[in-house]
Order: sequence, then structure tokens, then C-alpha cells
Amino acid sequence: MRYTLLILPALLCACETMAPPAALTEPGVVRLVASAPPGAAPGTCWGQKVSPAVIETVERDVLLQPAQVSSDGVIRQPAIYKKERRQEIVVPREETWFQVPCAGALTPEFISSLQRALAARGLYSGPVNGEMTPRTRAAVRAFQAPEGLDSGILSTAAARRLGLIAVARPE
Repeated sequence: MRYTLLILPALLCACETMAPPAALTEPGVVRLVASAPPGAAPGTCWGQKVSPAVIETVERDVLLQPAQVSSDGVIRQPAIYKKERRQEIVVPREETWFQVPCAGALTPEFISSLQRALAARGLYSGPVNGEMTPRTRAAVRAFQAPEGLDSGILSTAAARRLGLIAVARPE
């Protein structure tokens, strides 16, 4: 027990200086990743949303034997069909990459500003404590969802819209 208490602070310090881990933050859907999409600028941090494929069981009639029709149009033998069930991908799996503020930028001051910005828009009603709480993540999700990103992980684009990250001016 005593050794565990000594090792735990060291591990926590190491985590703060590393790139975001590839650990899931929302079950199977959205995660921070240590890798980046192809063509990403070096030193940028990314999140990834994975929409699973939608698979449905489809039932179809398969023609086994065509109908036998006489020359005068009378059906002598009706067609014979067999019901066939199979699973089909209705909506394919989709991966969406989005840039996120790096872990070093997510200071308590930044998160407090985020909480105040979300509260000013009526999306956050919790305490302004500088902690990324589940309530804060829910407010981030509510802010980003209308733009097409259903995630509690703050994207860089959302942070810019909230006025938390400077927008580069064209020269």
C-alpha cells in the first residue's frame, strides 16, 4: 500500500507531459488519440469519432425456378421462390478526425473560461471550477452537436467559436 502511494503521483506527473493517450473517453465512439490523420501538421492533437456500421438482416425472395407459361399465356406451373435472409451493411463505418486543443493548453484557467463561455450561452449551469467534469463535457457536447460533432471532447473549431483560441488572420 505504501509503495502504491509513492508510485501514483509519479505516474500522474508522467501523464501530464505526454501526448493524449489513445484511451477511450466515451464508450467505443469518441476518443483522444496519440496519432494524427494523414497530412496533419506536426505537434497538433487530434480526436477521433468512430460511427459504427449499421447492419440489418434483409429478407429477399430468390427465384429458384421460373414460371412455366404456355404459348397462349396460361400459367402451367407458378414460379418457385425461396426466402433468403442475409445481413447487409446499410450504413458503412465512418471515422471522423477533429483537431483538439493539446493537453498542455487545457489548464484550469482555460477550462474555467470554457465553463463561463458555455454558461453565457445557457449550456452550462455548474460551478466554474476549472475541472473538465461530466457536466462540462455534456455542455461541450450540446454546443458542438448542432455543428455535427456529437462529442464531449472540445474541438479546436468549437474553442475558436467560443472565443477561447485565437483565429489566425490572413496576411
